[in-house]
Amino acid sequence: MVRSFRNALAMTAAVGLASALSGGRVEAAASGAFLSHQALYELSLVKSRGSNSINGARGRILYNFSGSACEGYTSEFRQVSELDSGEGKTTLSDLRSKSWEDGAGKSYRFKIDTRMNDADSAPVDGVAERDGDHVTVKLKQPVAKTFTLDGSTVFPTEQIERIIAAARAGKSVLELMVYDGSDNGEKVYNTLSVIGQPIPGDRSIATPDPSTVNDAMKSMTRWPVTVSYYDHDAKARTANRRRSTRCRSSFTRTASRGRWCSTTTIL
Repeated sequence: MVRSFRNALAMTAAVGLASALSGGRVEAAASGAFLSHQALYELSLVKSRGSNSINGARGRILYNFSGSACEGYTSEFRQVSELDSGEGKTTLSDLRSKSWEDGAGKSYRFKIDTRMNDADSAPVDGVAERDGDHVTVKLKQPVAKTFTLDGSTVFPTEQIERIIAAARAGKSVLELMVYDGSDNGEKVYNTLSVIGQPIPGDRSIATPDPSTVNDAMKSMTRWPVTVSYYDHDAKARTANRRRSTRCRSSFTRTASRGRWCSTTTIL
């Protein structure tokens, strides 16, 4: 969700994720049952291409999502990764983020900290509040600054809620502007969600489906979803990250934070 994370994934054409561990209890939410969720991912390089290709990559992501519509939703995310660019050049990054979003999508608080090798951390700290026809963002770090966003901009959890609602309504495409505090805290992303046909809970699929590890989720309908993110301010709408997801009627979420990232995710 921040510069180092996006840049690292941009250099790796594909990243393999495994070992999803989930658990939690169903919480009541305005749009349906939301499931508190914890996930652990092992990262490894599948392949690399382009001028910035790398020789190897490994790492781990730990993600935790909890809360309810009444108390709001908290996301905690940590990624530690190591990129080997050859000739003994290795980049070690440690990204930590924590955010809270009001159940109604009116308020969003975030803190993100990134460390690259031995360099000083690059913290981002701020709050965004929905006020009428606009969203006001107040940053504490990296520099104190206040600015406004278009009122149609949504925060990460509301983004997922709308994707689920669109899937239930039989829609195949959904466009949203999303603000998550990433990069320097000033970025807004245009997102395009492509929603596939629903997968009934009683039907198995050919590819591994980590969501079925949890007995409570086995009977739930889910949808294959691909979400592409585009820099809202860029002149060319070139996708800088893609996230393949599975979206279900009872909400379970990993990275993303999601996140947040170019990952395979269970939603």
